[in-house]
Amino acid sequence: MNRKSFLKSGLLSPFIAMNLTDFEEYVLGENAKTDNMPVLFVGHGSPMNAIIPNAFNKQWREIGDKLPKPKAILCISAHWETRGTKVTAMSKPKTIHDFGGFPQKLFDTQYPAPGSPYFAQQVIELMKDVHVEKDLDWGLDHGSWSVLNQMFPEADIPTFQLSLDYLAKPEDHFKIGMKLKTLRSKGVLILGSGNIVHNLGRMDSSNKPHDWALSFDALVKERIESGNFASLVGYRGLGASASMSIPTAEHYLPLLYVLGAKDTADNLGFFNETIDLGSISMRSIYFGK
Repeated sequence: MNRKSFLKSGLLSPFIAMNLTDFEEYVLGENAKTDNMPVLFVGHGSPMNAIIPNAFNKQWREIGDKLPKPKAILCISAHWETRGTKVTAMSKPKTIHDFGGFPQKLFDTQYPAPGSPYFAQQVIELMKDVHVEKDLDWGLDHGSWSVLNQMFPEADIPTFQLSLDYLAKPEDHFKIGMKLKTLRSKGVLILGSGNIVHNLGRMDSSNKPHDWALSFDALVKERIESGNFASLVGYRGLGASASMSIPTAEHYLPLLYVLGAKDTADNLGFFNETIDLGSISMRSIYFGK
């Protein structure tokens, strides 16, 4: 078919009357379902992993190279806690340097990925029984961009964040992950970013892992492999090693979103199965094909 015949064919007619939002819905929404994108939990560790080559970000780069390119990326980061649940909905999220005492090079690092107002709205519609506010102020914190600048260095994939409601119960976080699962069929990569073991007060410069850190990290792996997610949602009942590993919950909770977003057909993989600085688990998890 030549150009003239194509224009006369009427094949373009469904798009002519569309505004941008309608067109985005056609391209990104129900009419563009894909095979499920994977869902990841990434142990992000120190912000310096964003700029210093090491074994951790080497794995992030390798994972990024193997993944199908997402239409968008939804990040649930340990570093955005709010009263209630919020989703970033700006078209150009800023790079947030939410830390102190690091080299200037880290503060100079930018991750200028576009946002995704369209998928932010999709999140709100998926979670009708949970009040979700659009946020136009936050951006991308280091829990997100320190991983993504290695995994997807071109910064060309629309990226947005969902906050952690610090008033919600662990089971509420898991249920939100279950609601988000639908986004995977629309080309959205869901990425939880935190650390299964995260006790900054017990870091050890000798890099020797504490026994309780090794014990809890291994327990979480075993419960994920066996599919016993309920015990991980109820982590407060997992004993002393859990209490030492999770003195505060914000680095652990992103894991619950990822477990909730798992599909029964997913394969399971682990990477970066290491305890860093004695008390930070870098264990990362892959669910997908």
